[in-house]
Amino acid sequence: MITRHVIVKGRVQGVFFRDYTRKKALLYTLTGWVQNLPDGSVEALLSGDKKMVAAMLNWLKQGSPQSIVDTIAVEDMDVNENFSTFEIRY
Repeated sequence: MITRHVIVKGRVQGVFFRDYTRKKALLYTLTGWVQNLPDGSVEALLSGDKKMVAAMLNWLKQGSPQSIVDTIAVEDMDVNENFSTFEIRY
């Protein structure tokens, strides 16, 4: 099990990016969360199997159908919190 902290920049708010991210994360059996940031970017914490997290990171490079992803920043995390699902934070 690994955890990655991700910041996605581009046109990623107002295009259902968080909803698509949650659905894809659940498909990959990941736990964690996704939220909008005040600067227009999206932040996520992804926890799960190494291969599934890698697949999710690959998906985040493309994003939702109407999004335009410019960059993603990924950081390894050592998280003590266990998540039971993947949620959208408001």
